[in-house]
Amino acid sequence: MEMQNALSQLNWIAIFTAALSVFLIGGLWYSPLLFAKPWMKENSFSNEDMRTSNKPKIFALSFLFSFVMAFNLAMFLNDEKTTLLWGAIAGLLAGFGWVAMSLFVIGQFERKSTKYMLIHGGYVTVSFIVMGLIIGAWR
Repeated sequence: MEMQNALSQLNWIAIFTAALSVFLIGGLWYSPLLFAKPWMKENSFSNEDMRTSNKPKIFALSFLFSFVMAFNLAMFLNDEKTTLLWGAIAGLLAGFGWVAMSLFVIGQFERKSTKYMLIHGGYVTVSFIVMGLIIGAWR
């Protein structure tokens, strides 16, 4: 499939929604409801660190990066045979098999704790599964 044709077949609303889902999952994942305390401890962050960060820049770049991830996954799933189930499976394979395992490799060399790697690896795995579900459902 040529690039222009492939791009014209993408569901841009699904891509935007998938990117937004990553952003929202991250907000929940790293919130006090789930993993904020262990994540902050693993990074030696204080509450003051969290209040003084450049949040507009962080949020804007995070959404941009989430959009790139969603676009990339949509390109891999850009086939009329893609279904909700295949989208979820592809998301699991990409999120766990590529991204989470890459984080684990890097974490080994940076001497990060298993807890640190599981927090981040879990987030990307869940995020990619949800992105795959959204993109697969909206084919």
